[in-house]
Amino acid sequence: MKIVCVGRNYLAHAKELHNPVPTSPVLFIKPETALLRAGDFYLPSFSKEIHHEIELVVRINRAGKSIAEDFAKNYYSEIALGIDFTARDLQEELKKQGLPWEKSKGFDNSAFVGNFLDKNAFENIQNLDFALQINQKTVQTGNTQDMIFAIDKIIADISQYFTLKVGDLIFTGTPSGVGAVQIGDVLEGFLEGQSNFKFSIR
Repeated sequence: MKIVCVGRNYLAHAKELHNPVPTSPVLFIKPETALLRAGDFYLPSFSKEIHHEIELVVRINRAGKSIAEDFAKNYYSEIALGIDFTARDLQEELKKQGLPWEKSKGFDNSAFVGNFLDKNAFENIQNLDFALQINQKTVQTGNTQDMIFAIDKIIADISQYFTLKVGDLIFTGTPSGVGAVQIGDVLEGFLEGQSNFKFSIR
């Protein structure tokens, strides 16, 4: 199982981090050990600035390579919300040195995933409201229609480079409003107004 993530897939988020707007999906991979499906998130010792990034997550349900965009919808049946935790201070340090920044994105438990739901329960996957609350205060809101690259385009693009297998997860990008989390924070994610996950920062 692998976790493929899309960076800079919402215009406002790219701008808030002063990044150029991509012309094709920006991809990076988290290892299987990054997955956190249950329990709380413990702040790592190597960073003083861990950021939350709420995202829609897609779970692949059949293997595929070089998938045509028109058929990408057949390769997933479930969606959830997730948090792409980022060691922002470490990422900036590595970027300044021109070095890869996997350490800041792929560390243990950096990919939290909530409860998976049947995508057919939603009228339009590409028009879903989602939000993140911290301590009952909304800090991020988004709608999947604002993605620069839609879900089917993302799946098609990923599959040109990496064979997708059953159980692979795709984090489809975060809207603006990312920020640091602190010990004691309670994070809750909402998809179409319904709670999809809730956990604490330790």
